[in-house]
Amino acid sequence: MTLKEKYQFIVSYFEEHQPDVASELHFDNAYQLLVATVLAAQCTDKRVNMVTPALFAAYPTPTALSRADAADLLPYISSVSYPNSKADHLAKMGRMLAERFGGEVPSTMEELTQLAGVGRKTANVVLAFAFNQAAMPVDTHVFRVATRLGLVRNAPTPEAVEKQLVAHFPQEFISKAHHWLLLHGRYVCVARKPKCPECPLTNICKEYGRNSH
Repeated sequence: MTLKEKYQFIVSYFEEHQPDVASELHFDNAYQLLVATVLAAQCTDKRVNMVTPALFAAYPTPTALSRADAADLLPYISSVSYPNSKADHLAKMGRMLAERFGGEVPSTMEELTQLAGVGRKTANVVLAFAFNQAAMPVDTHVFRVATRLGLVRNAPTPEAVEKQLVAHFPQEFISKAHHWLLLHGRYVCVARKPKCPECPLTNICKEYGRNSH
């Protein structure tokens, strides 16, 4: 099977079986998605969704957030992973949004990655799901699934994986494919004991044949 055929198989399978995929983070606008994604680093979406309603009620806009310091934010997010550094990032991010971007969330990779706590993956999430751009966030799940299936070659970094996935998925499916790969990694192709017997992609999987389960 060629690489192109692998990508075609994934698109046709998931378009049939998971046509409507969306982020498991709860958000209403670009600002909420940005904050939730920063909080979700090395933390579950479920946990983030438990803390964001109160946080957004207290700080409903970037301008409101810009007036908070880390100590103000910490009580709201104390149950997420790394709360101290995330509170610090959010306070700095709020100020940068107010001072540099007029209280609006920017819509380019270059601008987003200037914000405190925002790396390439977080920026891609915002570009894809707040601004409907063809962006491919690569987290640990996407990285693992793309590598195991053999969708990427010689791609040791998340950015290298991102470039290859973006190059091979049809543009209109790029953001959707992020969710397909992420959810597949989260629930089926898990890190320690992948659930190969229930995986619908074993016929295109590089690792499956190699490990001959």
